[in-house]
Amino acid sequence: MSPVDGICELVLETEDVTRLRRFYNGLGLDTLQQRDDRVWLAAGERARLGIWSPGHKEHGDRGGRHVHFALSARRGTLERLASGLRSEGTEVEGPVEHPGGDLSIYFSDPDGNRVELWDFFRDGDGSDQGVAALAD
Repeated sequence: MSPVDGICELVLETEDVTRLRRFYNGLGLDTLQQRDDRVWLAAGERARLGIWSPGHKEHGDRGGRHVHFALSARRGTLERLASGLRSEGTEVEGPVEHPGGDLSIYFSDPDGNRVELWDFFRDGDGSDQGVAALAD
């Protein structure tokens, strides 16, 4: 069993913290904490998404520009999430079905980060088909 059991946080860097916070609030991520130069959003029970202005923070940290990241979505919510994004003018690809039957939608946030909402971790059937498909 791996000693690493998940992602605690992911930090995006942006020139407009408020705009990106509003975008992710619109996906249902609640604001946990906000400062002048950064904000933390709840991304599930044990993870958070940081949105930071450019520049070094404590511990030598800074946000990052990401090509792709995925957030876990509850089974049965992807169509509603995609519809909401489209109504706000966001181009959405999917839902796309993966081996094993799980689904994803793909879109870009206002800063160009490629985001995936994936119901893989929420299928609840106890199988590891999705994990096996990742290893192929």
